[in-house]
Amino acid sequence: AAGLVKSGVKELLVISQDTSAYGVDTKYATSFHQGMPVKAKMLDLCNALSTLRDDQGDAPWVRLHYVYPYPHVDHIIPLMAEGKLLPYLDIPFQHGSPRVLKAMKRPGAIDNTLKRVKAWRDVCSDITIRSTFIVGFPGETEDEFKELLDFVNDAQLDRVGAFKYSPVAGAAANALGNPIDEETKERRLEEFMTLQAGISSHKLAKKVGQQLTVLIDEVDDEGAIGRSKADAPEIDGVVYLNDVQNVKAGQRVEVKITNSDEHDLWGELV
Repeated sequence: AAGLVKSGVKELLVISQDTSAYGVDTKYATSFHQGMPVKAKMLDLCNALSTLRDDQGDAPWVRLHYVYPYPHVDHIIPLMAEGKLLPYLDIPFQHGSPRVLKAMKRPGAIDNTLKRVKAWRDVCSDITIRSTFIVGFPGETEDEFKELLDFVNDAQLDRVGAFKYSPVAGAAANALGNPIDEETKERRLEEFMTLQAGISSHKLAKKVGQQLTVLIDEVDDEGAIGRSKADAPEIDGVVYLNDVQNVKAGQRVEVKITNSDEHDLWGELV
């Protein structure tokens, strides 16, 4: 990571099968970074990443993906509030029904999860929480699908992706039986995304008039496209700067937001 930053990389995306389990496989072994001991634990990793600087003394954006809502993640949120990490967590909640989550072999304490999300927002008010969900998991009833909708409505997540369940060769879920027909899965996906589009539209509309730091990704004849701290590359929204060409990819600029929809923002240079 230090080498990437020194070479000019402006954003680091930390991603794994379970970033919150960092170090479990090495029994939290200790290594050294800049002459200092660093244990292979998520908090120590995040603290070490927050010290990285390029040759101009600028810190990269550090974005955390695939983090499960375990209690020790609570200790990461103050680092976000202090500006040491991007205030952004990608958490694969997957569903809102305890029974379905158990069938998925995922943590199923929904009430605890909602309390944790609220606690994170209390510590870091501008935290962006993104997640992905599955609709039409084998055996998912209409009541359980409603539990999913209720969870999404209660959690008011900032960025959400969803997809229909489809069998995967060798997956344990193949043995569950009770497959959901395609028409039902499509209806549920559409209903889910309609709900989330309303939530996203409302949240983004509140950013109109705000000044945000934007990382420029590309510039062409029509203007520049970048991302705010709330937007991971390729999976989240973007910030459009129409007719702006006096910037370059990798540059961070200050932008006043002038418009929004359910996915993206528009703005002008400050």
